[in-house]
Amino acid sequence: MADLITAAELRTLIEEGRDPRILDVRYRLGFTDGRDKYLDGHLPGAVFADLEEELAAHGAPSDGRHPLPADDDLERAARRWGIRRDQTVVVYDDARSLPASRAWWALRRAGVANVRVLDGGLAAWRDAGGAVERGEVVPPPGDVVLTRPGSTGVLDADAVAAWTGVLLDARAPERFRGETEPIDPVAGHIPGARNLPIGEVLTADGRFRSPSEIEAAFEAVGAGEEVPIAAYCGSGVTAAQLALAGALIGREVTVYPGSWSAWSNTPGLPVETGAVPVEEDPLED
Repeated sequence: MADLITAAELRTLIEEGRDPRILDVRYRLGFTDGRDKYLDGHLPGAVFADLEEELAAHGAPSDGRHPLPADDDLERAARRWGIRRDQTVVVYDDARSLPASRAWWALRRAGVANVRVLDGGLAAWRDAGGAVERGEVVPPPGDVVLTRPGSTGVLDADAVAAWTGVLLDARAPERFRGETEPIDPVAGHIPGARNLPIGEVLTADGRFRSPSEIEAAFEAVGAGEEVPIAAYCGSGVTAAQLALAGALIGREVTVYPGSWSAWSNTPGLPVETGAVPVEEDPLED
């Protein structure tokens, strides 16, 4: 699975002097201690990448909580992180690879060919005996040149409403059904969506399941090889992880970056609650 890297494989890259650029993308919704945790201990040579300030923009509520940064802003951030042309980039976090997946997705769609997520994150590195260091790493500015994808390859609300493939909702089942909504103004899901909670493609310790298990999870909600697949979540972070899961089994997943936070903050858009009706449930043949 070329989009992932194990702790042992990363140690080999470092020991062989292949100089990967390592990004620490620690972030938790509602907390601002990612940088503090980074400073307290991170992988050797890792640079802190700020999800809120560098991997997302800020706009109106109808844009969602984590809209994509402008192309030029992302390139400036990537150069601050020290990324050089054709350099291998490894991203990690301590939150089941959720924020790291956002970094993977943002950089891949901007033309960085070799971005890999450290499977299991910081815990996997420590479990493998990897050293950590304290303090901030400030690398020489990078020279990477990103593409300018703009809105290409992502969905807005109009495109989601017109989507004719399978639309996956990566949130927890109770949020999908509209039984609870702890963050956004409206509970429920986008009409026609199927629920594939991100936990279905991860193990208990936050690593990705085997390709066969991920494929089975996709197939169970009708996201087969021949159907276009799109994904959303609460704010566009978990949906990026679902896109990574799709990449691990060779399936392209188009992301709706605004996700439920944008949809539920846009007056007039329809909302559905409850589980998928039995007659439409892909688990029922």
